[in-house]
Amino acid sequence: MARNRPGDAVRRKILELQPNPVLRLIDRRRPGSDIRSWADGLTGERLTGRQLNKLRGRGWFTLHAIQWASGADIDHLAIGPVGVFSINSKRHRGKAVWYGDTAVTVNGSPTRHIAVSQSEARRISRALSARCGVDVPVRPVLSVVHAAKLTVKGANPPVLVLAVEHLGRVLSGLSPTLPPDQVAHIYSVARDARTWIG
Repeated sequence: MARNRPGDAVRRKILELQPNPVLRLIDRRRPGSDIRSWADGLTGERLTGRQLNKLRGRGWFTLHAIQWASGADIDHLAIGPVGVFSINSKRHRGKAVWYGDTAVTVNGSPTRHIAVSQSEARRISRALSARCGVDVPVRPVLSVVHAAKLTVKGANPPVLVLAVEHLGRVLSGLSPTLPPDQVAHIYSVARDARTWIG
């Protein structure tokens, strides 16, 4: 798990959709193609991963492209002194993203980003808690990449919605809640593939 690069699951999906490298390159440039959509997602995950990896060495551990047995994946998991965070990368290049307490819209169209992020965080919490033997709360985060404008309304949103460039600063600026030994223990459990079987 610790060797996974940001976007590894997306890379595998792109190769599965189009094994031919020449056709894959053509599809990446063709508007509306599945490959282009997945490639946009890959860019978002890489940029988010870079920001999260800057937290390393400051008491933080990060994992990327964690594979569930079902085939779904967790984009990023950050474990540090201020807690455990599941981070979904969302690339909305040139679009206006608005977030109220319960919904995210992109250019005025509603998305399921909040519900999906909360559901994923609950699932991760259950998996980590079962293996750690203690309750491990997980806070969901949306990393918004390349939006033309990001507007966040609400004092205490259930999901943190952040522009990718502010990710590390905001997470590291939260109040510490976990001692170093607990952070290390949660990380050792999180990087064990058996944690994600269920």
